[in-house]
Amino acid sequence: MSTTTVSQLDKVKDGPWSGGKSPWNLEYGKIMMWFFLVSDAFTFSAFLLYYGAQKFAQPTWIDADKIFQSVPGIVEHGQPLVFVGIMTFILIMSSVTMVLAVDAGHRNQKQEVVKWMLWTILGGICFVGCQAIEWTHLHHEGFWFGRNPATGLEGDAVAQALAPYFTKEISYTAALQFSNLFFTITGFHGFHVSVGILLNIIILCMTLNNTFENRGTYLMVEKVGLYWHFVDLVWVFVFTFFYLI
Repeated sequence: MSTTTVSQLDKVKDGPWSGGKSPWNLEYGKIMMWFFLVSDAFTFSAFLLYYGAQKFAQPTWIDADKIFQSVPGIVEHGQPLVFVGIMTFILIMSSVTMVLAVDAGHRNQKQEVVKWMLWTILGGICFVGCQAIEWTHLHHEGFWFGRNPATGLEGDAVAQALAPYFTKEISYTAALQFSNLFFTITGFHGFHVSVGILLNIIILCMTLNNTFENRGTYLMVEKVGLYWHFVDLVWVFVFTFFYLI
């Protein structure tokens, strides 16, 4: 009686890279989150590209070191980009705590998930609070939607009002464009952070109610984590365009 020999080509292929299982076998909700983040990235890209186009189309532009040189409530002048640096550090650290929360979820450690989610929520609230303080400070300086410190002034008074914010020649149009785009783009990002805080609070409540324990997976924490990391990444570009370039 002959024995049938199965060749290597005829064997069932069940390895992750041998055709038996797709390496892109992702959960539906996670794929949808990626689709949303990619589409949202296009929106932020359009805003930032428009800002860059306006900035380089103008013969002059506001100097970031001069407009962002205060630490509201502590120092009015002489500390360029210190306050926004603190804001950026807070947001980046909240991204770190989110990574730790996701890792704890993978290990089914409920108490650790709760701890790191609390820190992430606190970081987001601190960031939005700092942004509100910065907006209030700039509003008191005369910047707002459709306004700058020279709005309503005429003649030499325009140059005097805007002189503290320019290094080269002074442009009322450039100051107005900066004001509109700054509050629009940072406000749009702040809205995303606020939504992220709300989502994190919902996830925290679900964790405390043992929702994920009963499901046997903390995948929802990872999905919200993707959104939170996206918000942090976008801030890096906003920070670069408005405060560094």
